[in-house]
Amino acid sequence: MKASVLLKSSLLTSLFVISSCATTKYTEDISKNNYSNLEAGKMYVVKMKDGSKNQKMLFRNIDGNNLMGTAGKKDSTEVIIPKSNVASVRDSRKARITAGAVVIGAAGVAALVLSSSRAD
Repeated sequence: MKASVLLKSSLLTSLFVISSCATTKYTEDISKNNYSNLEAGKMYVVKMKDGSKNQKMLFRNIDGNNLMGTAGKKDSTEVIIPKSNVASVRDSRKARITAGAVVIGAAGVAALVLSSSRAD
């Protein structure tokens, strides 16, 4: 009985971990990168290839070889990031929702394992 509950809880945990990927990574070859999944009006966190500080931006559009947007919904400072310097782009809203789901799921799995271990 213990093994089956442990197996089920492990599968649930791995499912939550796998579903928590909310980052799109980009390759060195700019022509292979597809930025069409970025949506205008959404906040993104852009990780730079050169290791500089991550840049938050409210994405607006793509102009040639640059990602364009503003620093935030209330901050209208223009942000221009060259595509050649982008390592990954993370949707900050999806990341928070997924992190919350993982925490709730992990608590549920822990409660399941704890209750099954006390039932014996």
